[in-house]
Amino acid sequence: MELLIKNARVVSPTDKTDKTADILIRDGKIAAVEQGLSCDGEVIDAAGLCAIPGLVDMHVHLRDPGQTQKEDILTGCAAAAAGGVTGLLCMPNTVPTTDSAETVRYILEKAKGAKAKVYVCASITKGLKSEAPTDINALREAGAIALSDDGRPVENTAFLRAAMRQAPKLGMTVAAHCEDLFLADGGKINEGEVSRALGVKGIPAAAEDCGTAREIALAAAENVPIHICHVSTKTSVALVRDAKRRGVKVTAETAPHYFSLTEQALLKRDADYRMNPPLRTPSDVEAIIEGLRDGTLDCIATDHAPHTVEDKADFEKAPNGSIGMETSLAVALTYLVKTGLLTLDELVMKMSVNPARILGINAGTLSVGAPADIALVDLNEQWTVDADKLHGKSKNTPFKGMTLTGRVKMTLLDGVTVYSA
Repeated sequence: MELLIKNARVVSPTDKTDKTADILIRDGKIAAVEQGLSCDGEVIDAAGLCAIPGLVDMHVHLRDPGQTQKEDILTGCAAAAAGGVTGLLCMPNTVPTTDSAETVRYILEKAKGAKAKVYVCASITKGLKSEAPTDINALREAGAIALSDDGRPVENTAFLRAAMRQAPKLGMTVAAHCEDLFLADGGKINEGEVSRALGVKGIPAAAEDCGTAREIALAAAENVPIHICHVSTKTSVALVRDAKRRGVKVTAETAPHYFSLTEQALLKRDADYRMNPPLRTPSDVEAIIEGLRDGTLDCIATDHAPHTVEDKADFEKAPNGSIGMETSLAVALTYLVKTGLLTLDELVMKMSVNPARILGINAGTLSVGAPADIALVDLNEQWTVDADKLHGKSKNTPFKGMTLTGRVKMTLLDGVTVYSA
């Protein structure tokens, strides 16, 4: 079966490609990328659109099993497709925790036929309690490709070290939620000017920074890789930068809300702006942007965390988290590319190429022979985020009402259209 995408601006950093060309897709794979192609099958005229490798979001909460009133695997993947995300790593804080081969297999089985490729991150400790380690070999055999206790740090450093030692031998990635829970101490938002104005208990930036330092120290001492999740502070950026200069095997991600919003948004007392790590100060935002520009931060992921309207009704009691897969590319285009802070090529590296490399999956490229996982994007279309029109079950987006530039018009998964605007 053949499909032809004609007249697109094709951007694929792995091939050093940025040109107007046609993309021929045969049996779900890219067969050719050049001008003047033809085929006997369907033809998509992509004139005025940009073709990029489907995004790889390496930090997603699908809430399945156990909290499917918030999201499930199929609705989460529908939201992914609408945002140009063709591959995602789902985090283990499900109910039950993704700490057994049985749960890993459940997720992978349910994901068959979904509108995005689902990769499983299993937990390092049973129940995320840091009381007993999981059977990492069994989790890998069941299909998990990464390990994390995300949602919480691994409090027992010995368990974290053991996982970091074992993971590279199994081809797995360890992703670290960096937080000192004693310093966080049940805080709700960033500790500082806004927390004092609202009379709400804050989380000091040091809670994240101390966690980041611990993980980097382990990676350095053991000479093994670590991936740092959702970096939000200027000190954590500096710690990662220094570690990379010293040759430590560390990679790191941030999220769109950390380079586009500050703690000032919390003055609305709207729990959709509450996440963990929390929104920080303007100086932290500046540091995150600089970290993206100089390569300190390798990836942009969403930490997509769905919650119901009822969950988010009370500002102080609501759980942390916001959704993000449908808006991540547009926010990044608006705040980073349109402003000249990153080139489109650099953004695709952060949102597709690097996550695929870190996870060791076959994605992030429009090379001949690669899976035809493609996002067609209108880089210039302006649109206003209407939470009610998003494709997931939950609507807790911090970008509601915001006008963004750049919109996904079509997403293809293995050459099959899974989203069309």
